[in-house]
Amino acid sequence: MVKAYKQEHVYKHPWERVSAASWRKFADPENKRILSHILEVDTLNRRLDTDTGKLHTTRALTIHAPGPWFLHRIIGQDICHCVESTVVDGKSRSMQLTTKNITLKKFIEVEERIRYDPHPENPSAWTVCSQETSIRIKPLSALASMAEKVEQKCAEKFMQNSMKGREVMERICRYMEAESAPV
Repeated sequence: MVKAYKQEHVYKHPWERVSAASWRKFADPENKRILSHILEVDTLNRRLDTDTGKLHTTRALTIHAPGPWFLHRIIGQDICHCVESTVVDGKSRSMQLTTKNITLKKFIEVEERIRYDPHPENPSAWTVCSQETSIRIKPLSALASMAEKVEQKCAEKFMQNSMKGREVMERICRYMEAESAPV
């Protein structure tokens, strides 16, 4: 079984501000309270492709694993390590992030894709964020109804965390807007 969902959000901020806010999302100490499921973020690699002008970044994320308490008991841990791969194309004004878990894969596979692009109706002032997430519980495949319930609980937690992430992004964008306002 696979639980998948898609979300879209419009930031009433230009793409340059939203993409910059994305980099600051985990670094701001104020956000640690809101994004308490994110325990640690480390940049593993950053490379600018001089031929295409694209920035490629890989980060390691340590998170408090979503899911019901009994799943943590079965697995024996509630910490998960993930890898986030980001490609920023300044020329086309596109930022794509893909995050996958690298631990707990024999129990659960999660893949999240986020894309920030200028909004087609107002490309100079708004940014559209498209998010797709898929969650697959593996050992419970024989117990399809149980797997579906666990996947649903995990999806609900991911959607709650997505709302928190959007809240943080909006706050950072407003802060950056105030920083750049003439005095």
